[in-house]
Amino acid sequence: MTAHVAQYTLDIGDLDRMVDFWSAALGYTVRRGDDGNAKLYPPPGRPGPTVWMQGSGTPKHGKNRLHLDLVSDGDAAAEVDRLIGLGARRVDVGQTGTEGFVVLADPEDNEFCVLDGPPS
Repeated sequence: MTAHVAQYTLDIGDLDRMVDFWSAALGYTVRRGDDGNAKLYPPPGRPGPTVWMQGSGTPKHGKNRLHLDLVSDGDAAAEVDRLIGLGARRVDVGQTGTEGFVVLADPEDNEFCVLDGPPS
């Protein structure tokens, strides 16, 4: 028996801001709860875990120990530009500039990567 990733949970401060960013970034649909939380769902027929966003009441401290690696359906550089337009920003976590990915942070400083192509 093995396990698989079914859901990615993200502790957040500003639900509206983070739902807007991540639903647009991933093309996911949103179902908001009455409790200040939200769940994001991938489009029908597209594999991927759901994303659960829950209020944490505390700010993020330090570098993420777990993060998402995203792959674009098209040009990776154009995808980085699109994500920056949505509210992401480039961050330096010690990369050299020769990696096959770009490190970004979402509007609440959670790091994630945009890969140049599928992971190998």
